Amino acid sequence: MSSTEETRRIVMKLAGVGAVAALALTACGNDDGGNGGGGDAEGSDADHGDISIALSWIENAEFAGEFFAQENGYYADHGFSSVEFVPGPGPIENMVASGEAEFGTSNAVATGEIIAEEGAPLKIVGAKYQHNPFTILSLADEANIETPEDLEGMTIGVQQGGNEALFEAFMEVNGVDPSTVTVVPVEYDPSPLIDGEVDGFFAYVINESITVELLGHETTDLLLSTNGLPFVAEAFITTEEMIEENPELIKDFLAAEILGWKDAITDPEEGARLAVEEYGAHLDLEMDKELRQAEVQIDLVLTDEVRENGLFTISEEHQQESVDSLTRAGVDVTTEDLFDLSLLEELLEENPELAEIPDGV
Repeated sequence: MSSTEETRRIVMKLAGVGAVAALALTACGNDDGGNGGGGDAEGSDADHGDISIALSWIENAEFAGEFFAQENGYYADHGFSSVEFVPGPGPIENMVASGEAEFGTSNAVATGEIIAEEGAPLKIVGAKYQHNPFTILSLADEANIETPEDLEGMTIGVQQGGNEALFEAFMEVNGVDPSTVTVVPVEYDPSPLIDGEVDGFFAYVINESITVELLGHETTDLLLSTNGLPFVAEAFITTEEMIEENPELIKDFLAAEILGWKDAITDPEEGARLAVEEYGAHLDLEMDKELRQAEVQIDLVLTDEVRENGLFTISEEHQQESVDSLTRAGVDVTTEDLFDLSLLEELLEENPELAEIPDGV
């Protein structure tokens, strides 16, 4: 069976026969056809046409870099006629695998799971968050869950559809007996924690944790990333076919994103404003929360390795840490299955100024 036939077979399994046509059209429409490209910091002469990005969440400050890239013309400068943001939550990995979106933002566990279980032809080509933002959130004056051992005897609210496996892996890697913890299904609204229905709440440190804090509660966060489950998140995913057939498009996309995220980490207030007043205006977002999120996520984006190597880069060691975390979550993939950083590395070698982190952050 040829590689194209295999890709189509997988796509049919993931998203239905109709999606195959979308994949074929997308591949044809974005073929560089010798137009060049190169992903340089100043822009590109390429004409990549229209693309879409499947976002992992609603249009809030989590995507400030994307908003800057759109607002400041970085996408246009790098050859994109338009870039559509498809808000989540949704089946991001399936959308990218089927060609409904050229790129998606996901975490290593969700992407690795669909690669391992469905054979999805996906790769992570860079990651915004070096530290994943998953946390067990609790109230400091109530359960105050500071260590994994504190989970014993607690009732924890966990969202169904992916987070359960993560929480189980978190307990396993930290030697917590699951029989000592009561897990109840919840949505993403942290009201059950505030109302005392649960002792802890599976959350994002850049989302629900901030929401509860701004409601006047002192919070405690037990981060997965520093307690046995380090893996990248808000990672850019695309298909193997895109990597093979449209490398310059991917490099130009990453160049525009890097410029956007340089703006996001240097001006979180403007990033929050773009979310509240422009891109997420229909969501009735609150400026206090979005600004806090825009500030907190800088610590997830910038690490010593990123400061040395450039935004979105993932060291070989951190790639392996991410895969090890997947193994603990019951997902069997290798670094080669999950990551392809070759185009990002090529882009930064050709344009070393893109790897420079702005002063003052």
